[in-house]
Amino acid sequence: MIDIPRELAASQEKFNGEAGRAFITGLPEQTARFLDHWKLKPDGPPMHGVSALVLPVLRPDGTPAVLKLQILDEESEGEPVALRAWNGDGAVRLLDHDEPTGTMLLERLDETRMLSHVPDTHQAVVTIAELLAHLASFPAPPGLRRLGDIAWAMLDQTPWALGRIPDPEARRLVADCAAAVREVVDEPGDRLLHWDLHDENVLASDRAPWLAIDPKPLAGDPGFELWPALDNRYDPDDILWRFDAMTDILTLDRPRARAWTLGRLLQNTLWDIEDDRPLDDAQLEIARRLRSHGN
Repeated sequence: MIDIPRELAASQEKFNGEAGRAFITGLPEQTARFLDHWKLKPDGPPMHGVSALVLPVLRPDGTPAVLKLQILDEESEGEPVALRAWNGDGAVRLLDHDEPTGTMLLERLDETRMLSHVPDTHQAVVTIAELLAHLASFPAPPGLRRLGDIAWAMLDQTPWALGRIPDPEARRLVADCAAAVREVVDEPGDRLLHWDLHDENVLASDRAPWLAIDPKPLAGDPGFELWPALDNRYDPDDILWRFDAMTDILTLDRPRARAWTLGRLLQNTLWDIEDDRPLDDAQLEIARRLRSHGN
C-alpha cells in the first residue's frame, strides 16, 4: 500500500472538489496497477506537489525513475507532449506514458538539489533564463493550448473583473495590464513554453547541471515565461534587474516582454477574483514597477 500524503489530499479537495476526492480515493489502486504494468519496484517514500503524486521507483534493470500520477486536465495533458519534444534536452526525460490516465514514468533527478536552495538569487534567475531560452528555442508541437486563445479569453473577462476590484489604484493597474496585452494579442507567438518555471521546478541531475520539471505547456511568446522568476523569493528592489537580465538572456524585445509579463498579473488577478481571494500585494507591486519600466 502507498501512503497518500495528507497535503496532497487537501490540495486536491481544495482545487478539484469531487474530482480531486475521487482521484485521491483511486490513487492506491492506480499506483499498484502501474507498478505492475511497468514492472516497477518502489524505492522510497512518495513525494508530491500541489496536484501530483511522485513515487521513486526502480525499473526492471535497476535504473532509478519516478512514477508520476495526476489528474488529467488541460494543463497536465500537454506535459508529455512537451517532454517528448524536448526529449531530455533541458528538461526531465519522459520514459513512458499512459495517455488515458496521464500517468508518466520519468527519469529520476536529484530532488535534494533544487534551484530554490541556491542562495544567490541572481544566479538562480540567470539559470532559469538560460533554461527558458533553450526550451523556447523549440517550436510548439500541434495540439497544445495557445497563448492567443488564453489572452483573448482574459481580455473578455477583464470588464467583469474590474467591476469587482474595490481599490481604485489596483483597478487602474489591472486595466493597464489588460491594455498592454491588447497591444500584443494579435502576435501571440509559437514557441514551446514551460509556463511555470519557478525555482522549485528546476532540479539538478548527474547528466546536466539543471533540468526543468513539471511543465504546464502552451504555444506562445517567451515573454509570457518571465513571471515566476520575478516572484520567486520576492524582492521588490530586484524586480527590474531580474526582468532586464532575463530579457537580455532570452534576447526578447523588452516592450513586448513587459506586455506579456503584465499579462501574467492579469491572469493571476482573474483567478484570484474567481476564487474570491484578495489580490496579492507582492504581485501588484511587480506589475506596478514593470508598468513604467522603459517608458
